[in-house]
Amino acid sequence: MRQAQVLWESLLISIFTKSYLLDFIDFTFLDFLDITLVGVLLYYVYKLLKGTVAINIFIGITMVFLIYKVTQALKMEMLSSILEVLVGGGAIAMLIIFHPELRKFLLMLGSANIGSKRSFINQLKFLKTEISSEVDVDVIVSACSKMSKSKTGALIVIERNNSLDFVKERGDYMNAEINVPLLESIFYKNSPLHDGATIINENFVVATRVVLPLSDKSIPSRFGLRHRAAIGITERTDCICIAVSEETGKISLIKDGEFELFESKEDLIDKIKLHLD
Repeated sequence: MRQAQVLWESLLISIFTKSYLLDFIDFTFLDFLDITLVGVLLYYVYKLLKGTVAINIFIGITMVFLIYKVTQALKMEMLSSILEVLVGGGAIAMLIIFHPELRKFLLMLGSANIGSKRSFINQLKFLKTEISSEVDVDVIVSACSKMSKSKTGALIVIERNNSLDFVKERGDYMNAEINVPLLESIFYKNSPLHDGATIINENFVVATRVVLPLSDKSIPSRFGLRHRAAIGITERTDCICIAVSEETGKISLIKDGEFELFESKEDLIDKIKLHLD
């Protein structure tokens, strides 16, 4: 009996001293930094894809990769070999599936102005869960409502995290606090500023007559170039666009390259504030 107990204790000691399980205990600062950076990267990718169809695909790919790493650690050779093939081809699949999101991310990096007040770190917002906003949404919606009644065409872009400097350069610089008369005068049909988009940042009109990139997406014929431009810029950045149709007077809210439905003026205000919070 004593010999059996000694053998059992020896076996346990052998397992916990020589097994690969102890590899997880050898934890250094570099391991901590590695895990932290991966966690931050996954969090940012999740924020980028949140609310899109691609988020489910991203979660699926992440789960396959985690299972692959677990099978590797447990030395399950056959299953890990199969998953290795899937993971190996995953890079090409991600380039194809996440093409719009990758383009948006690279465009954001390329347009980042590190020397300005919006530094690279501030644009990424890695350590922030909310986006502070001082935009007076009520003023913007009120102006759009008035322009809707008079069928005055308008395209307003509300800048968020991603810098829009790459399109501001195509328009006229302005630095004026927003109010209803100002927005109405900008888009007045005989105004020299009414063509193109107006960009708003932190409750200030920062650029007018801005030429936006057009989307290649197929949209209903009742929508014109304003709406195609709104879709184009929201496909590439995280901004919010409000378009007023010159033909029908209908107000449209566009985000992430998609139209968002709303039932009333109050509902539109709430949706915009929700996106900005």
